[in-house]
Amino acid sequence: MRPLPLLLAPALLLVGCAPGRGPVQVPTVQVEGIRLSSLSLPSGAAPAYAGVTLTLRVGNPNPVPVRLANIAGTLVVDGQGVGDVNLPDVNLPAGGEARQSAELRLPVTLNTAATFLRVARGQEVSYRLDGAFTADLGVLGRPTFGPFTLSQGVWKQAAILPF
Repeated sequence: MRPLPLLLAPALLLVGCAPGRGPVQVPTVQVEGIRLSSLSLPSGAAPAYAGVTLTLRVGNPNPVPVRLANIAGTLVVDGQGVGDVNLPDVNLPAGGEARQSAELRLPVTLNTAATFLRVARGQEVSYRLDGAFTADLGVLGRPTFGPFTLSQGVWKQAAILPF
């Protein structure tokens, strides 16, 4: 775990003084759902793309609310970066969580076409979300944490292609 910046010292003092509480903890990010909703072929000047819905569950283990100015990352499928994810303004309640969804339009390239076809056929692939997040600490600033692997798992869904 990375050391927290000096800007968090006042927050650490507040949380450290709370009975039964430990130091400030980093929010958690989990992929709650990932779904390929469409797969297009190139036509004319329009490139091929994959429509993907990504739902994240972001948890705040701290006894105070936290605002993340941004969660930014790269979706990696079967070892290949397939596109970027950017979720602004994530408000986390004290000791709670928030769900954030993103509708991604990811380019299909010669390198990623086979992977997206496997997903569309209902076959299993591995994924990971690598990235960072920026906390909005008001007058204390906006420190960025990461980059690191935010979440990883196996992606398998019902087939959307009959072949």
